[in-house]
Amino acid sequence: MEIRASDDDRQRTVAALERHAGAGRLTLDEFAERARAAHSARTLDDLAAVVHDLPAEPTAGAIAEDSGRGLYLLFAIAAMTLVLLGVFVALRS
Repeated sequence: MEIRASDDDRQRTVAALERHAGAGRLTLDEFAERARAAHSARTLDDLAAVVHDLPAEPTAGAIAEDSGRGLYLLFAIAAMTLVLLGVFVALRS
């Protein structure tokens, strides 16, 4: 059973192609050819064929999890900086 693609599905696929082109995985000619194919895709299988040889993009949950780790690391570095600054000031007094 083929499931019809929506305009949003097509736009998401073209946006993914833009990111892959920006990362150097596609030449501009390859991007243009695949973007045309994505815009004319009728089914989700047609869209999947456009990106079949490209690595999967991270999901929103994975991105949020990575962002959380990054914020935790940033907080830890800031806290350590404050501790070291406090030790430095205490030793200079």
